Amino acid sequence: MYKDGMTGIHHNNTGESADMDKTLKREINMARNIQSQLLNGKPPVFEGGEVLGSSVPARLIGGDYFDFYPLLNGKIRIVIGDVMGKGIPAAMLMILTRGAFRSAAETTSSPADTLTSMNQALYSDLRTLKSFVTLLCADWDPSTFTLTYANAGHNLPLYIKGKESIVEEMPKVKGIMVGGLPDQVYTNYTIQLHEKDAIFFYTDGIVEAQNNEKEQYKLDRLIQTLIENKQKCVGEIEQSVMESIEKFTEGAPQRDDITMVLLKISDQQAEITSLNSPLIK
Repeated sequence: MYKDGMTGIHHNNTGESADMDKTLKREINMARNIQSQLLNGKPPVFEGGEVLGSSVPARLIGGDYFDFYPLLNGKIRIVIGDVMGKGIPAAMLMILTRGAFRSAAETTSSPADTLTSMNQALYSDLRTLKSFVTLLCADWDPSTFTLTYANAGHNLPLYIKGKESIVEEMPKVKGIMVGGLPDQVYTNYTIQLHEKDAIFFYTDGIVEAQNNEKEQYKLDRLIQTLIENKQKCVGEIEQSVMESIEKFTEGAPQRDDITMVLLKISDQQAEITSLNSPLIK
């Protein structure tokens, strides 16, 4: 309620505020549904392995992002990213990031070229908003068991060696976050994978998850969880990681978005098929 200084008439805006609150909640829920159903890519299906992504926002909507793009040459282009910030502003920038990735993936020949193109497309907007995006982009070739990747300031993926009890960071490749420099050029690095190997892509919401004593989950706990569950399928590994984080945090509020992508190799080599691409022969 407020008093109009000109007329002395009292106005009651309680009902109007309640209506606005309901509208805002409804629109936020719609945005959450759009993000969960459309923005994070559906996993492609291919012989010779399996891939899965999942994301749990710290708020109703978040700024983490992952996507899959089947290429005409039979490879799968994978991207995972983290927009600076949280909530609605980060989610809006994430939508721009998705559009830039989809556009670049259609016209570029490698992960490095994709990141370079995305930076060119997003730099001006990100600088205007004083923001940035960290990204890791990779091409998985199921016919040769090779993974080629480029990095834009993101966490390095973890390499899970299927025939050994070893989980280690993939070799470093330099590259600053998208939105950092106007003419940044990124570089590729290729590794050879083997049967039963897996690659774990993730955002820092996992390793920086905190319990009620403000202790962080950290990389060591993540690596131990992956070692203990490396023989499982990607869905079971993802569930094991989430259960490990929940056990560690003991109900403490989630401070950041938690996102992961898992790629696991089987003992078969075959052409790709996907939800939005025909079988390549």
